[in-house]
Amino acid sequence: MSTPVPAPYTESRPLPPYRALLAVDAKDFTGLPAVQHGPVSQLIPDLVDQALERAGLHELRDSKRFPANTGDGVVFGFDPALLPFVLWPFLEVLDDILGAYNRQCVGPRIRLRASVHVGPLPDAGGAGDGNGTARNDTHRLLDSRPVKAILAAASEQVTHLAAIISQRVYEDVVLGAYTRLHPDRCVEVPATVEGKNFAQRAWLYVPSPSGNLVQAGVRPREESAVPADASTDKEQDLVARPGTHYSGNTQHVAEGAAVMGSVGRDITYTGGSTSYRGTNQHWGGGDNVAGDKRVGEAGDHR
Repeated sequence: MSTPVPAPYTESRPLPPYRALLAVDAKDFTGLPAVQHGPVSQLIPDLVDQALERAGLHELRDSKRFPANTGDGVVFGFDPALLPFVLWPFLEVLDDILGAYNRQCVGPRIRLRASVHVGPLPDAGGAGDGNGTARNDTHRLLDSRPVKAILAAASEQVTHLAAIISQRVYEDVVLGAYTRLHPDRCVEVPATVEGKNFAQRAWLYVPSPSGNLVQAGVRPREESAVPADASTDKEQDLVARPGTHYSGNTQHVAEGAAVMGSVGRDITYTGGSTSYRGTNQHWGGGDNVAGDKRVGEAGDHR
């Protein structure tokens, strides 16, 4: 017998429990030969579980809510009380594990995007558990243009993970100082998804930023920051192109991903169809990454 679909705004009903969500997926998974899809689909959850184990999150590893393998990644819910530990140390540990794997692997490199969100979701042991707006938004954040562009612009030898954190998680956990992840290691972005009616404020965190993120923007009036033989896929096309100019703390970006100053300062990304105004930045159309991103401070875990 089918379950009746409730009509909205006809009565008050209990709010589902809040669940934190983690989703990851692999860059360029669909470009792999078909014979590699199955093994990589099994490898990604194994690497995530290794990181949970090494980060001391045994409880989370063993108590995932409504877990799903998405083919090119995984998604699962968990107790929001563990969010501070997922932001740090889990994300850095996952980056370390991916780096160690990629240095010794003979197959394709595994480079991941990750999104972290929280919200009310049904979790009563039923077939519809985990389905709701919070779950949808987690996947939209994962597919958003800024996190794809930043991972595409980074060195595959150094940067193995790029994470996007929802505004709700950032306010409650990062600004609330419940995690060791410092706000200055995050950079604000308007997260948009091509072809989708989705736009949210979010925060990028890259555990191991690399030289390409700097080179994309700081060379004044460079003819092109993209090598002639560079990939032409959509994500790689978002790396800086002619029209990027740098002067002091201000950039004019016609198209692409740019970094202000050094890897320890501001990042700006302009690429599509979102309008936003920020301090010391001049916009065309597009998504923008703004804010102070100081990384690699003394004493940080690696």
